[in-house]
Amino acid sequence: MSQKPPAVAVVIVSYNTAGLLRNCLSSLRASTVPLQIVVVDNASQDGSPALVQAEFPEVELVALAHNPGFAGGTNIGLAHLARQPRPSEGGRVAPPDAATQLQLAVPYVLILNPDTVVHPGAIEAMVAFLEAHPRVGLVGPRLLNPDGSTQPAAFRFPTLLMTVLDLFPPGEVLPGRLYGSWWHGRYPEEAGATPFPIDHPLGACMLARATVLASVGPLDEAYFMYSEEIEWCWRIRQAGWAIWQVPAARVTHVGGAATRQFRWKMLVALWRSRARFAALRGPAWRFIAHQAIVRAGMLRLSLHAWWAYRSGQLSRDELRARLLAYAEVMR
Repeated sequence: MSQKPPAVAVVIVSYNTAGLLRNCLSSLRASTVPLQIVVVDNASQDGSPALVQAEFPEVELVALAHNPGFAGGTNIGLAHLARQPRPSEGGRVAPPDAATQLQLAVPYVLILNPDTVVHPGAIEAMVAFLEAHPRVGLVGPRLLNPDGSTQPAAFRFPTLLMTVLDLFPPGEVLPGRLYGSWWHGRYPEEAGATPFPIDHPLGACMLARATVLASVGPLDEAYFMYSEEIEWCWRIRQAGWAIWQVPAARVTHVGGAATRQFRWKMLVALWRSRARFAALRGPAWRFIAHQAIVRAGMLRLSLHAWWAYRSGQLSRDELRARLLAYAEVMR
């Protein structure tokens, strides 16, 4: 990478994804845009911190002794970028305190998942788009599955109908043509190659202006996992900034590399985060309706789990794990 001053700060939060993290960091070396990369490790047990230190000396490491979640880890990385790092034992960088002001020395910040591979030219395309469109505050790339197919990465803000379609899936309970439609929060423009405005991208890869971060603040740490990018983009849109997808920027995203380690715990976290955003968005009747739809959906899933258990498709332990998770969501 160039020795010019960094133009883009990159924050990657990792948790037990060493192999994928290696691929991600390797892909960033192809960037022609000068980068300042910070990896915040949320107490991984798979050797991720040692891998970063040994193989990527250009990357700054913040190794935590606890797991504050995605939003918490991202904010620690952003706070680290806002000032000179403090040295600590073992060559690692001690995380800064929460009072650090997020005034960054770079114009752009890339929030990136460790289970991604950034294709050559992707960062350049996103930066060029922001340079050309001063009222756009954040952009997302075209995400690809590992097999090269398009992964949904552009979404509308959640609606009650979208909650219904998530819990009563099209093709299973409702008409299949609704899946992936506008009513399901998707954008038909994802099939094309022209940039288009969206409500929010998938949080796996987001490039934002540092001025946007300074004006609306960092991610809300009350969201341990899920919906943190939705709430952040909601604030960005409320502040008058536009958000777009730039299809020319391509990023492969594996998806679920960290969360699948705690499948049912993450299901509870997902619906808690969605409930939190529904309450934030208001009004009260919408939140009440959201909760009623979720409870009905959890009841349907509970009955389905019982049927699968009685027909021999589920073990007793799996049935118990599912029912406990569904009950926790309903509470």
